[in-house]
Amino acid sequence: MDKEEFFATWSKLHGDAKIEGIVKAWLQISFAVVKPLSKLKVTPNLLTFAGLLAAIALWQFANSWAAAVFLVLSLFFDGIDGSLAIVSRVTSKFGAFTDSFVDRLSEFFWALALYKLGAPAFLVFIALLATYIQEYLRARAGGLGYEEVGIVTICERPVRASLIFIAIIANVLNFELVTYISVIWVAMQIFALSQLTRSLYKRLTN
Repeated sequence: MDKEEFFATWSKLHGDAKIEGIVKAWLQISFAVVKPLSKLKVTPNLLTFAGLLAAIALWQFANSWAAAVFLVLSLFFDGIDGSLAIVSRVTSKFGAFTDSFVDRLSEFFWALALYKLGAPAFLVFIALLATYIQEYLRARAGGLGYEEVGIVTICERPVRASLIFIAIIANVLNFELVTYISVIWVAMQIFALSQLTRSLYKRLTN
């Protein structure tokens, strides 16, 4: 599969989304990484579960510099498993389900890492609950035929990862910011949930 076919397939799988700007830059990087992996017969599920293992390692080593590396690896593996599926021509509903399910598991360990850094349990719980509700609504809309909800909220997965990353670095540098970061996550996630809810309401009532 060449790059143009890869772009076309990715766009079709994402509701004919336009490939431009940062999305195009990321897809170019992703394609360059997964092309040799495809030739080595690496499977998308292997990358999916590698991302989960990295998330578990993040939780275990939350108080060290290594946590930042494991977080980046967790997010990176999640970002390229779908691309590998496209290049390897092995996209399937089961693969998509597994990817989504493992994403939620990974984010659970991200949240545990934040708690381990000293974040109040109730803030972590609220943030994670709002995250799960947001992703459930998105998945439920997909089950009703709305593959793309037409909105990117202010607190998608990369943003959540960025907040965890800042908390890790701040902790290593002995800055007491984890509670503030947790509050920011809660506020952003609740606002993101309201964004998605309004968008879905408009689509489902039209």
